[in-house]
Amino acid sequence: MFIVSLTYTAPLSDVDALLPAHAAWLQQAYADGLFLASGRKVPRDGGVILARGERAALEARLAQDPFAKGGVARYDIIEFAPSMVAPGLESLQQA
Repeated sequence: MFIVSLTYTAPLSDVDALLPAHAAWLQQAYADGLFLASGRKVPRDGGVILARGERAALEARLAQDPFAKGGVARYDIIEFAPSMVAPGLESLQQA
């Protein structure tokens, strides 16, 4: 499992111009089963994505993000293996 931390590298006006395309990109990743959760950081200086799957596939998908293509965000990927989860999230747990 992965935590992807996006940090904006451009003014919010540049980020906002790409937001509709970014949202469509997110929706496709959810439909493909790669993303589990996503949202804005508070304060709004980037975002966070919770993802599963293979790292190479995740990296390839992130490269297709309109934010990446537009040069408005940097991506940091943290891999972790959840050993404990809250009730209802057992499908995220790894042995």
